[in-house]
Amino acid sequence: MHRNNRRVFSVVCGLLVAVLALSLLSWSTAQKDAGTGVDTVLERAESGEDKPGQVGPFPDSPTGRSGAPGRSVPDRPSGEVALLANPLYETGRLSPLPCPVPDVDVDEPASMEVFLNQVADCLDDVWQTQFERAGIAFSPPDRVFWTEPGVSPCRAYPSAAGAFYCRAGGAIYIGTEDVVEKWNGAEESVVYASLLAHEYAHHVQGESGLLEYYHEQRRLEEDDAGRNTWTRRSELQANCLAGAFLGSVRVSYPLAEDDLDVLLDDASATADREGEPDEKRTHGSPENSVGWTRSGWEEQSPGACNTWGVEDESRVQ
Repeated sequence: MHRNNRRVFSVVCGLLVAVLALSLLSWSTAQKDAGTGVDTVLERAESGEDKPGQVGPFPDSPTGRSGAPGRSVPDRPSGEVALLANPLYETGRLSPLPCPVPDVDVDEPASMEVFLNQVADCLDDVWQTQFERAGIAFSPPDRVFWTEPGVSPCRAYPSAAGAFYCRAGGAIYIGTEDVVEKWNGAEESVVYASLLAHEYAHHVQGESGLLEYYHEQRRLEEDDAGRNTWTRRSELQANCLAGAFLGSVRVSYPLAEDDLDVLLDDASATADREGEPDEKRTHGSPENSVGWTRSGWEEQSPGACNTWGVEDESRVQ
């Protein structure tokens, strides 16, 4: 009887040791994998590849967003149709929804954050309405208005740009102090509203199905010059969509002709410099940057921002 008990005890102890060993092995593997993930994020942060949106969408989600397990995600327009004949282009003028924004003290990060959140609320309302007209599902982006360094699924921040959109995380990232420094302390609020609306426009491109095809086609190009032909069209479209939003809310914001002048001056200043080689040109010429921004402001319609369907190549250079 005692001999049988000792035998059972030995078997139980052996099983416990085996379970403990397997647990330690699993923990070690998980830690190694976690470390690899961080390295990948940092590599992406340094490369800045595939702008806008930084990285391509998740392959198992039509929206490019990671959802909860079992959650159904509606289909989006895809392929060349998403670029050239997107239903969003047929939705007409943006609704002039009320968007009274508070004054902003650019030297106070807290004031800047309040301002950006108010403008982002307006962007959510305006684009939600437009996507409903198009019959396309829409989820507003998350917002990360940072004052401290961090890491997004796309890249680390602060970043040289001061602001970026990360499709993989479905979020807009803006440094509330960084952008003021980058824009030399500009006090006109339309500068920062335009920056936010531009990054938001990349989210609009993603939610409309456009970014998936953009990333696919851009990666087929063999050199930077070829890839940048795609990037310029995307950036110029984002300029136009930002101008459309600001034009639609200019009465309640309010924005005057002086603000339009500031907006267009900023569009020119953030464009490619004259004489730069195609390998470095990603945002379009000053003339085109201003032209597409003005078109958005005046037309206030996504259909006026179809940079992919223009036959005159000089307009997207």
